[in-house]
Amino acid sequence: MNRSVWLLLALGLVSGIGFAQPGPGLPAERAARVDRLLQQYVDNEQIAGAVALVLRDGKPVYERALGWSDKEAGRKMTTGTLFRIASQTKAMTSAAVMALVEDGKIGINEPVGNFIASFKKTSVAEKDENGTARVVPARRPITIAHLLTHTAGISYGREPHVSALYEAKGLGPAAGNGWYTADKEELICETMERLGTLPFVSQPGEAYVYGYNTDVLGCVVEKASGMPLDEFLRARITGPLGLKDTRFFVPVAEKDRLAAVYSTGAGGKIVRAADGARGQGHYVHGPRKSFAGGAGLTSTARDYAQFLEAIRRGGELGGARILGPRAVGLMTTNQSGALHSATGLGFGFGFQTVDRYGASGLAAVGAFGWSGAYGTIYQVDPKSRMVVVLMIQMMPNGTDIQSKYLASVYQALVD
Repeated sequence: MNRSVWLLLALGLVSGIGFAQPGPGLPAERAARVDRLLQQYVDNEQIAGAVALVLRDGKPVYERALGWSDKEAGRKMTTGTLFRIASQTKAMTSAAVMALVEDGKIGINEPVGNFIASFKKTSVAEKDENGTARVVPARRPITIAHLLTHTAGISYGREPHVSALYEAKGLGPAAGNGWYTADKEELICETMERLGTLPFVSQPGEAYVYGYNTDVLGCVVEKASGMPLDEFLRARITGPLGLKDTRFFVPVAEKDRLAAVYSTGAGGKIVRAADGARGQGHYVHGPRKSFAGGAGLTSTARDYAQFLEAIRRGGELGGARILGPRAVGLMTTNQSGALHSATGLGFGFGFQTVDRYGASGLAAVGAFGWSGAYGTIYQVDPKSRMVVVLMIQMMPNGTDIQSKYLASVYQALVD
């Protein structure tokens, strides 16, 4: 038996209900390179800890928990540690939208205004040659497809010519990182209705603009299904796949499972992030009212990898089908042309796609993935039959661990 797999078995890291038993591991010498890389970041105090997981053919071939989930409390990282996954939430919300497309309750090219009244007529803050902004009507309705590909022109309200307008409505950076709603007392659809009254920063369908798009989609899911977003995800995605640890908020009884957030401080060393929206957040003690489809979930490496494996397999895992293969195909192939990037990266209905070898490190053409504001990252590479996940809690993350970790995983593939 491969030494790395034996170690996993000996440590009890790959057993558990609903988690596939390990397959043949990565070559021992090459897996050791991944070990050394990750341990170096912990030893150098660039990160507090991490959970790294690689699946091939749905089976774990590499799984490590290193360092601390809470250094000050003396809690070591484990494979069961919970992480704030921020924008990795977007993929699950996008999958929920596609499930409702399959149900006939949402049309891909349907105007968002059919679900959210304030989006029936939207506006854009355009800058002239002097940098002066003027608000003009949008030239076309924002559609579901625009939101899925981040081409609706909707930002997080950080741009100087709109930031004051967003602040006045309790949105944008003044709201606490813009994307963060875990501290909000209102329902997400109330927030999105207010967002629709603000001017956006680009005409729909004319540019890739990263922002509240998937939060708007979370509200659309609620309107189209008649269910709160957390209930819909549980009924249609996390429940069928057995993902018991993927939730918007952490039960108080499980608070010690949630990793602490750190930041890159002076000299590149970690410092513990403060409490509040820009740090530890309100995922345990908070209102528990706003289900942010763009950035609100917490999860484990194992849970999130199982969701990605279902996507890799065309929407089915262990007899549970959450989507059909054609819907998955729309999610995982470029649907935005060159708007996202002119360097070989595209954006599908929920994932960044690799359209040219070399556009994203060693990832093959057809790979897809994304990351989260707390430093988490994932990549699915169908040609390599592989799912790769790295969970850390760094905000801001001043390290290069994400790209180096992905490269170290690819160097371990010799077939």
